[in-house]
Amino acid sequence: MVDSYDDSLDGEKSKSQVKRELHALVDLGERLTTLKPDLLAKLPLTDALRRALNDAPKHTANIARKRHLMFIGKLMRDQDTDAILSLLDQLDASTRQYNERFHGLERWRDRLIAGDDGVLEKFVVDYPDADRQQLRSLIRQAQHELAQSKPPAASRKIFKYIRELDETQRGLR
Repeated sequence: MVDSYDDSLDGEKSKSQVKRELHALVDLGERLTTLKPDLLAKLPLTDALRRALNDAPKHTANIARKRHLMFIGKLMRDQDTDAILSLLDQLDASTRQYNERFHGLERWRDRLIAGDDGVLEKFVVDYPDADRQQLRSLIRQAQHELAQSKPPAASRKIFKYIRELDETQRGLR
């Protein structure tokens, strides 16, 4: 007779672990209900889950919303959660991946303002959809503002333009 039984040896998940995973799927489904429809269209979701996500705003009563979120969590079991999480991490400002992307774009902006045409050419190679003429104009304007000690309005415009290009290239727009 065995005195103690170790659950980790038989390879099955404990009931608590299964519950944690299911609650994580419900939480992920709840995050999906807050996304815009154009971003939802880019995710690899089943038709049933898409319909459930579209129906989510209709459920306003607390218990009805909770029940619907549980249903979305149940449908999430059949989804590719890694692909969904990678897109959400790129959109969520609290994630490391988002911060790294954001800082990379800031470095591009600073290099463009401080650099020459060679830096602009490297940028256009990385982002082929970039409008070279518009960028040159904004860079000249930012350099002029920097020399005159004016507020960095053009620098902000450059960053906004670079971020839009990056989001378009990554499929976030």
